[in-house]
Amino acid sequence: MPYQSGGGRRNNVQLGVGQSIWAGSPPPAIPERVLDGIPGFFAWFGLLFCVIAAMAFPNTMLLIAVIVGVYNALRFFTSGIANVIGLMRIRQWERINWRTEYQRRWTPEALSWDEVIHVVIIPNYKEPISVLAKTLENLAQQDDAARSLVIVLAMEAAERDCVEKARELQHQFRSRFAHCFYTVHPRGLPGEMQCKSANQAWAARWVKRELVDERGYPIDHILVTTMDADTLWHKNHFAALTCLFATNPDRYLRFWQAPIRYHGNIWEINPLLRIVNAYSTALELAYLAAPWGLALPMSSYSLSLRLLDSSGYWDGDVIADEWHMFIKAFFARNAEVKLERVFLPFLAQATTGDTLLEAIRNRYLQTLRHAWGSKEVGFTIAKMLEHPEIDFGRSFRLLMRISQDIMLAGPGWVILTVGSQLPLLFNPHILEQMLAEGFSNPIFAALQVSFAVVTILGIVFWIQDVIVRPPRPRPATILERFYTLLSFPLLPVMTLIFVAIPTLQAQTRLLIGMPLQFRVTKKK
Repeated sequence: MPYQSGGGRRNNVQLGVGQSIWAGSPPPAIPERVLDGIPGFFAWFGLLFCVIAAMAFPNTMLLIAVIVGVYNALRFFTSGIANVIGLMRIRQWERINWRTEYQRRWTPEALSWDEVIHVVIIPNYKEPISVLAKTLENLAQQDDAARSLVIVLAMEAAERDCVEKARELQHQFRSRFAHCFYTVHPRGLPGEMQCKSANQAWAARWVKRELVDERGYPIDHILVTTMDADTLWHKNHFAALTCLFATNPDRYLRFWQAPIRYHGNIWEINPLLRIVNAYSTALELAYLAAPWGLALPMSSYSLSLRLLDSSGYWDGDVIADEWHMFIKAFFARNAEVKLERVFLPFLAQATTGDTLLEAIRNRYLQTLRHAWGSKEVGFTIAKMLEHPEIDFGRSFRLLMRISQDIMLAGPGWVILTVGSQLPLLFNPHILEQMLAEGFSNPIFAALQVSFAVVTILGIVFWIQDVIVRPPRPRPATILERFYTLLSFPLLPVMTLIFVAIPTLQAQTRLLIGMPLQFRVTKKK
């Protein structure tokens, strides 16, 4: 999805079913700038603290860095376990006959199979028509697509000739779906920016008016899926969704998420960068599969139109629409909203470029856009203050899940790198002592073991990714093999370039109130 924008104010959340209202005066509102700046503040405070602590109490600073390093290594270790669990679940789910599974799960409270309607919203901006056609062809091959799938091409008015593109696709595919609509999101609406969230909110509200208000479709039978324009679903994805949605008694309090694999163009991207995508694919599956974790939506996901409508739809001025929508729904429905896993992976395209430098730049910009999700730390805190009646334990667990990667990639990275190096630079005798004692020194041993765990698991994640990649269209060249081997020792450097630095840039921009500018991320 090539949206990349930022800034703007936060829209007020509309009240919906189950949303609490303050009996008296609401608590004083904390300015959004203050909340948005929390991750950036901790990152820069951490840097200042590391410099001072390296001189004033270096051993304590090293101990803090070790604690962060050990925690990060443990997180990678548990992610490795969760990733194996996820791969096993995928193999199990791919063998399921979903119509048979529906009969097994059926209860008198379940919807009938034929009652379920899938509304598939495809927000897009300047996507090649060939990419959209490939996406629609994939959707047309889903189970019962001609009856149950309603396609909505969510176009942007800022794109010239978007209507002509939509009509051409509509003409080509309309007979293969129950309906094939298109919407055009106007530019310059108050409180909005040009982004995926605003576009899909416009499309979803149009769907509600068109299908429910005008055509009389039951709102409780509609499951909305929003997806990136290059998403290619597993062939059984919507059959599984029909079963899971129809038979779940809490269907109006659930999101559904499948694991993402960045294999849509795996053989077109530079082999030096494939390990980064393998790393991302593995961690996304681990987050989804971990039975001890709180899974969150990512990229392409589903929720009922009932939940979407009662939660106020997507806001028009946010970039991390997945997390933001989940947080909105979570607090609108008294913390009863959860995410259900769909262990049928879908393919997405990784960023690329005509040259290696262009590919690096595009990947950096994509991470910068994703890192704008740091705003959701402040948004979650604001919601917790707005809804003190909601169980604190549930809200705090959500806050910790939202904060974990954001804080580790920003402040955590500062402490782990700067905090572990400056004390040794400022105090050479400590380094000499550590080298002399070797692994008998607990700080030295913990740092080395933590680094080894992260490195080994990075290689394991790559191997697991190679096993499930689509077949090569052509044999690997000698240069490709060289780049692949080179990517392993360069993984720490690439993590710095593609994770830490863009995250710190986004958090710093949020801290000083500097919005991102609209950019197009090339994927094909």
